[in-house]
Amino acid sequence: MEYKVYGHQGKPVLVFPTSNGRFYQYEDAGMINAVSGFINDGKIQVWTVDGIDGETFFSNRQDNHTKITRHEAYFNYINGELIPDILSKSRENNNGHDQRIAVTGCSMGAFHAANFYLRNPWYIDTVVALSGVYSTDYFFGDDKPLDIYLNSPIDYLKNNNDAFYLDRFRNSNLIFCCGQGAYEDFMLEDTYKLKSVFEEKMIPAWFDIWGEESVHDWPWWHKQIEYYFGKIL
Repeated sequence: MEYKVYGHQGKPVLVFPTSNGRFYQYEDAGMINAVSGFINDGKIQVWTVDGIDGETFFSNRQDNHTKITRHEAYFNYINGELIPDILSKSRENNNGHDQRIAVTGCSMGAFHAANFYLRNPWYIDTVVALSGVYSTDYFFGDDKPLDIYLNSPIDYLKNNNDAFYLDRFRNSNLIFCCGQGAYEDFMLEDTYKLKSVFEEKMIPAWFDIWGEESVHDWPWWHKQIEYYFGKIL
């Protein structure tokens, strides 16, 4: 697995790519440029991770069990290898100060950011998810054995009554944004569904719906990420 790091200090930010994206996608798509002011000012240090969606959620060659098993290997890599490395490097670059991680992504990256946080929030305190889906319905339909269910945030969050988790959720910065323009329909529907679950669980979060001109594409994500980082940093 490969990743890139941008910046010299600041809050660690872990970025997931869109579907089938690689670790260099965020830079190629102009997102690093969009947040360059925060990077240059030492407010954030960004890690852009590789994705394997072509082997998992978007694979046309494997059955659902094989896809989700491969995804779990990816999940374990992020949690067991990459996140500890980010925390260690961040401590070194911030004068020994421990900081929690912000996770973000666009489209499929937003799904990964939300799913990683909601399953394992202990080292993460900020989520900025742009134009994501938040259930596995988009990929697997109604097929929800346990291994798929545990990667479907709208479903498993409904049944999570563990005070240890809920306390973490209620003390984090959580932002979910979606436009109302072209190719945002399914993402908008899932964003509203997730909002309903958050309200039921009394988890404060900012669900921000942009207008019909806001489409499912990079130019709008440039504007959104700069806007939200400006609010939380």
